[in-house]
Amino acid sequence: MTNSNTIIDLQNISFHYGDDYVLDDITFSIPEGAFVGLVGPNGSGKSTLIKIIFGLLKPQKGYVNIFGQRINKFHDWSKIGYVSQKANSFNSGFPASVFEVVSMGLTSKLGLFKFMKSSHRDAVHDALELVGMNEYSSSNIGDLSGGQQQRVFIARALVSNPDILILDEPTVGVDANSTSDFYQLLGNLNRDNGITLLLVTHDIGTITDKVTHVACLNRSLHFHGETEEFEQFSDRDLSGFYGHHVHVLSHDHGHGGV
Repeated sequence: MTNSNTIIDLQNISFHYGDDYVLDDITFSIPEGAFVGLVGPNGSGKSTLIKIIFGLLKPQKGYVNIFGQRINKFHDWSKIGYVSQKANSFNSGFPASVFEVVSMGLTSKLGLFKFMKSSHRDAVHDALELVGMNEYSSSNIGDLSGGQQQRVFIARALVSNPDILILDEPTVGVDANSTSDFYQLLGNLNRDNGITLLLVTHDIGTITDKVTHVACLNRSLHFHGETEEFEQFSDRDLSGFYGHHVHVLSHDHGHGGV
């Protein structure tokens, strides 16, 4: 059920290539202030769903509302921040400082050739402070670890002050310790700063202590609801959703610092 505080609303979304259904009758919404974990195995349709949310693909059935508007009438994309997979193709020799990378997130507001004002510089430093990376503002982006780089990319997405942040498998290529810290950071951004988040991931066990809601997708939407309800499913239930054996190691509900 949607309300005036619903940011993204998907109704009866179906998408297929020929006779191959990638998404089948998907309905769910993201309320303001939520931290939604969109989980599912590789090939489950998660990335296709994100492309539909951004209007890059048009479903054969159903519709998308963003901030109460049909997607074809919505134009204020600065309200949505996006962090993609880090991907191993990132050029570590790219000659840009952390500050410069984050300032790229202001392009839609500044335009390509306008000079930054002091307020814009403050916004960059504020975004870096939010992700714990302000002390690295003058460092070259290529000198940072994978986990640090992803924090910078989050700052770049946050610098324009979006209403929702969408992250698509953001821990690809990031080591396990950095991944844990990264998820903790996301939990803090949601809980302490009220930032609405949609995290796309195939990883179940490491996110359930951070997210407020879970959507479990494998072509069909097998579950959409609060995390506490999702955690009542057995490994056997989840294996049925995923189509292969799934074992959730632990659900740790402690909220330590980053």
